[in-house]
Amino acid sequence: MKNINFDQLASDLDTIKMDTLGKVGQQDADYIRAVVRKQRVCEWSGRILLMLGFIQPLLWVAGVLLLALAKILDNMEIGHNVMHGQYDWMNDKQLNSQHFEWDIACDGQSWHRVHNFEHHTYTNIIGKDRDFGYGLLRLSDDFKWRFKNVWQFFTYINLSVLFQWGVSYHELAAERVFIGKKKENREGGVSHATLKQRFFSKGARQLIKDYAIFPLLAGPLFLWVLAGNLVANLIRNLWTSTIIFCGHFTEETETFKEEDCVNETQGQWYYRQVLGSSNIKGPHWFHVLTGHLSCQIEHHLFPDMPSSRYQEVAPQVQAVMQKHGIDYHTGGFFKQYSSVLKRIIRYSFK
Repeated sequence: MKNINFDQLASDLDTIKMDTLGKVGQQDADYIRAVVRKQRVCEWSGRILLMLGFIQPLLWVAGVLLLALAKILDNMEIGHNVMHGQYDWMNDKQLNSQHFEWDIACDGQSWHRVHNFEHHTYTNIIGKDRDFGYGLLRLSDDFKWRFKNVWQFFTYINLSVLFQWGVSYHELAAERVFIGKKKENREGGVSHATLKQRFFSKGARQLIKDYAIFPLLAGPLFLWVLAGNLVANLIRNLWTSTIIFCGHFTEETETFKEEDCVNETQGQWYYRQVLGSSNIKGPHWFHVLTGHLSCQIEHHLFPDMPSSRYQEVAPQVQAVMQKHGIDYHTGGFFKQYSSVLKRIIRYSFK
């Protein structure tokens, strides 16, 4: 690591965190409740318009876009952030991290248990953070090249198209549960039988809801609604995958070895979060649609801070990084996404 005063770094970032959390209150509660209301309006407006598509195809298109928007808001700005405990202080059961369930194939309890602890504690530590490459992609020289990496760009495309299912399988550590690649009898204190039950139960509920119940309720408009749900899910999958990859796998993001992170101090942990993440610049609406994961650096530094505060603290965090001579990875959407694609292609070869 660079010659950095990590105690001072921790103090500077802790000050930003405490000052910001001290402001959290009614404004933040009003914000997330407003987002929930808008999400519900988008969802039901979208479902109604899907059924009016037989009158005017443009209404079906509008319905698809509204339903996709609802799913994106549910997954990104609401679900992901609520399950990080950002709104537990509200004492609202519907917005509590322990009770919230999102509109996606991944079981909320499993995400809360695995993602919040494993990924956010061991960010980009090879051998500890399974989110780095999701076990499918070679994205650094830390991994031995295999012939299958030649076509990993197409693996990435498939992962993006089916992203909710990839997340579900990955978060349940399913390769260990289903294929026997396990070192212990339990994953995170939950039995393998329970993990399997949650995997199949949540996945089945999503399939039945999107591709049976709502289409059947539409009667003769079954195919219009079925196709609309399919396309809306595809849009949501592609969007969430793209944003998550831009926040984690640009060319600048760094990886770390387990031995280098032993007895890590708070300042060193902060340092690793910053170098292992990237931000995306954009207008306010863009940040909302990303669940404020466009401020991935701030999210990794302060995962339990209400996400709408990230735009406020980002300039302060960047100033602290400049003060300590630490790289702060940020750029426009197309710059960051092209950087991700370059990294995927680069490590496809030896």
